[in-house]
Amino acid sequence: MEDNSLMIMNLIIHAGDAKSSAMEAIYAAKKKDFDLANEKIKEANAKINQAHNTQTNLLTEEANGNHTELSLLMIHAQDHLMTALTFLDMAKELIDVYSAMETLKAERGTDGE
Repeated sequence: MEDNSLMIMNLIIHAGDAKSSAMEAIYAAKKKDFDLANEKIKEANAKINQAHNTQTNLLTEEANGNHTELSLLMIHAQDHLMTALTFLDMAKELIDVYSAMETLKAERGTDGE
């Protein structure tokens, strides 16, 4: 069994990376770089999958009777994961909004500024 503290730290790292990539996707969409925004969303999805896999491993260990001590670090890791998941969902929505705004501007023949 992998050391649980290492798995918990991996959860924090991957979730944090996912959130950062999601934020970069929003910044790219705001600058009308939708290709970069979509690439950053792909990166965020890959990182969130790594975080989720780590969480699943911890849950599997728990189900097998290898209980993880409830610590502030574990709570922090779960908080990071939930925040990253929410942030990723919101980033996808914001990219859609920025994209729709650009489509409307193009249809109207204005740059909106």
